[in-house]
Amino acid sequence: MTRAIELHDVSKSYARGPRVVDRLSLAIAPGEFLVLLGPSGCGKSTVLRMIAGLEDIDEGELLLDGAYANHWQPSERGMAMVFQNFALYPNMTGRDNIGFPLRIEDPGADPAPRVCATARMLGIEDLLDRFPSQLSGGERQRVAMGRAISRHPSAFLMDEPLSNLDAKLRNHLRAEISQLTRELGVTTVYVTHDQAEAMSLGDRVAVLRGGVLQQVGTPRQVYALPRNVFSAAFIGTPRINLLRGLVRAPLDGAMTISLGKQALRLPEPLSLDHQLLRVQQGREVIVGLRSEAVRIAKHSSARPGEVAITGLVEHVEFQGHEILVHFDTGSRPAVVPDLEAPRPAARPARRRRREGPTVLDRLRERTGARRAGPVVVLEHARDDGPEPAPPEGRLPGDLVVRTTPDLRLRHGMQVPLLVDLAHLFVFDQHGDRICPSPDRLPDLDE
Repeated sequence: MTRAIELHDVSKSYARGPRVVDRLSLAIAPGEFLVLLGPSGCGKSTVLRMIAGLEDIDEGELLLDGAYANHWQPSERGMAMVFQNFALYPNMTGRDNIGFPLRIEDPGADPAPRVCATARMLGIEDLLDRFPSQLSGGERQRVAMGRAISRHPSAFLMDEPLSNLDAKLRNHLRAEISQLTRELGVTTVYVTHDQAEAMSLGDRVAVLRGGVLQQVGTPRQVYALPRNVFSAAFIGTPRINLLRGLVRAPLDGAMTISLGKQALRLPEPLSLDHQLLRVQQGREVIVGLRSEAVRIAKHSSARPGEVAITGLVEHVEFQGHEILVHFDTGSRPAVVPDLEAPRPAARPARRRRREGPTVLDRLRERTGARRAGPVVVLEHARDDGPEPAPPEGRLPGDLVVRTTPDLRLRHGMQVPLLVDLAHLFVFDQHGDRICPSPDRLPDLDE
């Protein structure tokens, strides 16, 4: 039996501190593989532990197959966890580690048949008589997965199971996990901070930041139609280009988005999405461009929907099958603060603990203005001085473009670029997407 899991306005906090999970609502269908994705400290492991029963739920409801399950003991939920650190008993062989939960579940039954069947499924028959200290990291994780599979659980809960392994082994086990969970048809909730894992494994991806759900959808949907700047910046390699822009919509001329020294001229007649930018006249916005949304012109002319800019080559990354070119276009990058550690700062402790939502909480619910801290920072440029140097550790340039490896580019070259406006994202100063239209629904067939 596989399980349906529902979370309704679930919240969790520790020691009167800020909420580590803030009114999270999710519905996970039976047999679905859902990935909880976010940076360290965003609350994704806490969500997993609340589903497992290892953490109490402060507010909200957990439903398992439609039944209220907030107070069910972990043993009553029929779930199996796979941990980041393998969590194997060091004094037990692989056989005993896999069979241990079966002996606890039914002391009178012989676990050997199920242990052997699980070992065959994972290809670890030759590891059953070894102790964890005699196994490599990948072998230990296979034994840990075998212990979870042997129980025939109603759901798998996996907490960053591959983060302690090297890159090659991660890729191999990622494929194995995907194949196994689909063969077994068991509901799986998988926690990771690695967007490559999330995009390759999940039926759906739920993006978290500071305990707040940012977006949920298929990997294709969250990549192609990010709900806000954080989702756009966290998903995609290389990271999306985020530039500060200023909308200019004169009554007697074409609408443009100024990027500093250059501008994107929007073609007329304006598309429905671009018409939404008129209300941003004179306001700063954040322009988002994926690396594949810009191409090097070479000797070709602009296609319909493309506009021309130029860029100065600052750095070239050779990737073998492609190159990533870092250009200086005279634009000013928009910064997503705390992208790797988005936990909001703790609020001062109140003298008296209040029960239930505050007036501010109710207002936020009513206006839909819940955010996990500031989404973007638009530092005001100085007109009387040079642009500040890029932050330490960040490569020079403001625009990264993906291109073919046959192109020969050198530092200092001035290169013509073409921007595909069909793949242009525009976000307001709060980081919410305004173009394409926020009312546009993802393609459910993708």
